[in-house]
Amino acid sequence: MENDDLPAAVSNVPEFSVSELSFALKREIETAFPRVRVRGEISQPSFPRSGHCYFRLKDENAVIDGVAWKGTIPRLGIKIEEGLEVIATGKLTTYAGSSRYQIIVDRLELAGEGALLKLLEDRRKKLQAEGLFDPDRKRPLPFLPEVIGVVTSPSGAVIRDILHRLADRFPRHVLVWPVAVQGEKAAAEVAAAIAGFNRLPGREQGGGKVPRPDVLIVARGGGSLEDLWAFNEEIVVRAAAASDIPLISAVGHETDTTLIDFASDRRAPTPTAAAEMAVPVRADLLTETLDYAKRLAGGMTRLLRESTMELAGLARGLGDPRRLIEERQQRLDVSGERLALATRQLVERQANALAAARLASPQRVIEAKQQLLAGEARALDGAMKRFKGDALQKYGRAFDRLEQFGDRLKRHSNDLLVQGQRQVDQAAKLLESYSFHSVLTRGFALVRDQDGAPVLAAAGTRTGDALQIQFADGRIGARVTDAPTTAPRPVAAPPRRRDGGGGNQGSLL
Repeated sequence: MENDDLPAAVSNVPEFSVSELSFALKREIETAFPRVRVRGEISQPSFPRSGHCYFRLKDENAVIDGVAWKGTIPRLGIKIEEGLEVIATGKLTTYAGSSRYQIIVDRLELAGEGALLKLLEDRRKKLQAEGLFDPDRKRPLPFLPEVIGVVTSPSGAVIRDILHRLADRFPRHVLVWPVAVQGEKAAAEVAAAIAGFNRLPGREQGGGKVPRPDVLIVARGGGSLEDLWAFNEEIVVRAAAASDIPLISAVGHETDTTLIDFASDRRAPTPTAAAEMAVPVRADLLTETLDYAKRLAGGMTRLLRESTMELAGLARGLGDPRRLIEERQQRLDVSGERLALATRQLVERQANALAAARLASPQRVIEAKQQLLAGEARALDGAMKRFKGDALQKYGRAFDRLEQFGDRLKRHSNDLLVQGQRQVDQAAKLLESYSFHSVLTRGFALVRDQDGAPVLAAAGTRTGDALQIQFADGRIGARVTDAPTTAPRPVAAPPRRRDGGGGNQGSLL
């Protein structure tokens, strides 16, 4: 009982405050796990007004809290969503306020192709529900664009394939907007390139220093689902759907499908096929134009021949107007002679009858015969006038018809000749616009070496080389005095030549 009054033995276990113990645990955990990679499924993500994101990573047996700070979220490259299986990389630490340990995430990766496909399908359904993939939104491609804009990597084989195919089919002016086609910055750069091309002033606005493309090609070579993921991002799909310029997507190979394919106006299985969709075959157009010219000339010849035959037939059916008049004059002369003879005979008969008649008053008989003779003369005069009027009216109508036929033939022949000449002039102007001489008149120049071969890039010259520079109004000689330097980007790629000329381009600005 005496021991109850003694003081308790002093313990050698150190005493900590709650804050000290929490800080010591925090330091031990952060020292032991300075950087970890954790695989799990995102659960219960929340986004408070502070801009940070709080969520949980879970698997079948455990749960760990995760935090992504406001400044880190844009660099993650993946939108934090419920049920998404990811690999989170970051620093393990504790939260003293609730005695929990958590991971501060600075990088997120999708865990496996299955998760990518699930995210891709969910995103496709969402964008489709918004109407971004509706067929009514798709616009037809221009038949023959003047300028083609290409969004791709400037150092890959894709741009060379496109330029080579355009040079083979129909050389056009090409603007290249260089972008990254893989990695964290790829999606933002591709979307910015599409929007940048659309912001260029068009011809209806007076144009600008850099011409606005008539059609866009977004191209990339083949690769895995992860390599092509930038073209599945919402920012790229929305930029393609909002483009006022018709857009061709040529991402990957034939079996590869990305979301930009659904939002674009046309999908090409390969970048080479995209170049084939953008322009027709120039040789086919030339052949077709020549065929139209031959058909026009043949049609004009046939029309003139048929019109000549028709006019000759009408002339044969109408007869010679002078002969008709002469025939009527002859008939008039015969009738006049017969009339004079009949008058004399009538007078003689009446005189004989008067001599033989036994009249009480010869004066009355003479007056009666005079009245009868006057009536006959008036009837004869009316008949003569009617005969002459009918003949003149028939001749007048025949002559009017002849003049109408002549006017119609002359008018139609002139119209056909003017129309044919206009179409031939238009075809000649079109052919002239395709010549490189028309490019020289706009201020460009063609540089050739001392052998007369075109110089397509500064890298193809050496100091001291003799050059020939051809302008629209003549040629001058020049000599290279400085070593060639690389042109700044963005660059404009001119059409490549059929003889294998290079596809390098000068500066756009």
